[in-house]
Amino acid sequence: MRLPEVERGDTVAHRLLIKMISLFAGYRLPDAARVAFYDQEFVGRALGAWTQRAMRGPSGWSVSERELMAAVVASWNTCPFCVGAHSAIAVKGMDDAVVAAVLADYRTAPISSRLRAALVFVEKMTTKPEDVSAFDARSALDAGLTRDDLEDAAAVAALFNIIARNANALNFEIP
Repeated sequence: MRLPEVERGDTVAHRLLIKMISLFAGYRLPDAARVAFYDQEFVGRALGAWTQRAMRGPSGWSVSERELMAAVVASWNTCPFCVGAHSAIAVKGMDDAVVAAVLADYRTAPISSRLRAALVFVEKMTTKPEDVSAFDARSALDAGLTRDDLEDAAAVAALFNIIARNANALNFEIP
């Protein structure tokens, strides 16, 4: 069940903005954008800033690599909306066959050992967070990641562990 305030907007200004964007775009404003407008004081601004920093801020990872990480984390969280949205962005900067191979099994996909090491770490962080240890971080660093690479990958994973769960809970529709 979705709160009516998320669907239509929680303030008059948000309601008008949602209607105007949908009108000018020629399609219903996607659910992810609607949620971004909802209750800005609670989480909206902070989540928006974190998302911008993790996905588009300075990083040793390309935007496509970060989008691919987001899609993979979403797949581990069984979130079709986020898998579709973020894999669609990832293919803008990398071969779509590589994206599909990573989503099928990153261990055998034709990717760099550096990206594979990051995915090993974020998989454990996503699927068995209680088991993550310094050994896992050391393994990623020994595989060629810098501390910044590992922190950036962990930020993407943490962010999409939250976003994918929200998308699932709110039953985001795939446009």
